[in-house]
Amino acid sequence: MSKKLVKSGLIVSAMTLISRVLGLVRDVVIANIMGAGASADAFFFANKIPNFLRRLFAEGAFAQSFVPVLSEYHQKDIDNHTKETRLLIGQVSGTLGVIITLVTLFGMIASPLIVMLFGPGFFMDSMNEGGGEKFDLASSLLKITFPYLWFISFTALSGAVLNTYGRFAVSSFTPVLLNVCIISMAIWGRNLFASPEYALAWGVFLGGFVQFIFQLPFLYRAGALVKPQWGWRTKGVTKIRKLMAPALFGVSVTQINLLLDTQIATLLVTGSVSWLYYADRLLEFPLGLFGIGIATIILPSLAKLHTKKNTDEFSQTIDWGVKIINLLGWPALVGLMVLAQPIIMVLFMRGEFTQFEVIQVSFALFAYLSGLVSFMFIKVLAPGYYARQDTKTPVKIGIKAMVSNMAFNIMLAPFFGYVGLAIATTMSASLNAYWLYQGLKEQNVYQLSSSAKWLILKVIISAIIMAFVVFNLSPSFDVWLEFTFIQQISQLLICILSGVICYFVSVFILGIRFRDFKVKSSN
Repeated sequence: MSKKLVKSGLIVSAMTLISRVLGLVRDVVIANIMGAGASADAFFFANKIPNFLRRLFAEGAFAQSFVPVLSEYHQKDIDNHTKETRLLIGQVSGTLGVIITLVTLFGMIASPLIVMLFGPGFFMDSMNEGGGEKFDLASSLLKITFPYLWFISFTALSGAVLNTYGRFAVSSFTPVLLNVCIISMAIWGRNLFASPEYALAWGVFLGGFVQFIFQLPFLYRAGALVKPQWGWRTKGVTKIRKLMAPALFGVSVTQINLLLDTQIATLLVTGSVSWLYYADRLLEFPLGLFGIGIATIILPSLAKLHTKKNTDEFSQTIDWGVKIINLLGWPALVGLMVLAQPIIMVLFMRGEFTQFEVIQVSFALFAYLSGLVSFMFIKVLAPGYYARQDTKTPVKIGIKAMVSNMAFNIMLAPFFGYVGLAIATTMSASLNAYWLYQGLKEQNVYQLSSSAKWLILKVIISAIIMAFVVFNLSPSFDVWLEFTFIQQISQLLICILSGVICYFVSVFILGIRFRDFKVKSSN
């Protein structure tokens, strides 16, 4: 079992790495042509709304509710030689299609209202004489980016089906196409529009369409490309609906918190939305590569184990995920923390992105990074509930986490501005992760094994040693500024490679071995 998980994990991580690298290239291009001004704030806002709904509905609550039911049907088909899975896919895609079409049309028509609700700062600026530029621009861009939600919802459905069938590479590679489209429009399509933010918005639209089309041949080969049909009251769709309703508040709490941060950030100084965006993008690199990558393969595995009533292996699989994210999460946290400003400098400081932006983004990144492991814990622990089709517990935890986030925002934003919003998100995520773990522990589903506790201790010690080495190798901020671009890259690579070598040598000396990550099969 562990070999299969490792193989799947390597496939997902490899594909995700390609996507994240291209994502960084995309952000470098955006930073170069727009920096962190009013136009950038408007584009990032218009891009965040459909992406928020994507993570909330498509990849969040929908995927977490759909995969366990799909796994249950798929296992029954294997055991009983039936074809109910195809019928379920058709009913789900047809029902989702009608709903998501209506939502998309509403979003495009009511874009000014959405900006008013989720970007109150833009709306308040529009009330001042000559101050409606950001509001009007955000509304126009949102009309272009909102259809992305339609395409990506079906992409997420296709990905969930392919993952359940054990074909992880396709869905993991698909996000690469979005980045390719945005980069292409930013470089070659910007001359077709009056301003670059419109080219980027059409890049988002095109990226959604290409991702949707790309997965269809693979669904056909898997025998899962079926005619959509309305099935609101059918048994399978009803079960998914009941699981999905509370799940909206469960697995996607982090995204809701980030959206609330954006709302408040629009009320702060110009640039706040952009500074938080760039910091969040850098956070998303290790989070997506490790946290989301591990969660992607864990959910189908846990769902199958629950169907087979294999409780021991179920618990061991969660423990395996916890060990992996600690092994990879802690060095990512301290490495990015120590090298935050040089990394931001190398990636973004050119064109419209200045030294001032480097410092501002680094402050938000410091705050986000302090919660990186908590964000990863959420990604691994939440499937422990959804695989068992328990959505009530995480929804209660999610509501508490959101309330906590708002309370922290109110307490911290007046004193620390946009950095206070990042700190609040980190604090609420840490509470969310703690409550998720306590819930699994109280339900006798999962408790940290002694081997996991010792591994975490050894990993933290190794990460601290790595941080000390990298800190001493890294020059001061002023020296980094004096370096040429080539010198910056060379010094950064020296620091990163030295840190990686130091970390894994420390891990090895402290006794961590591959056997520590084995899952003992009961078969």
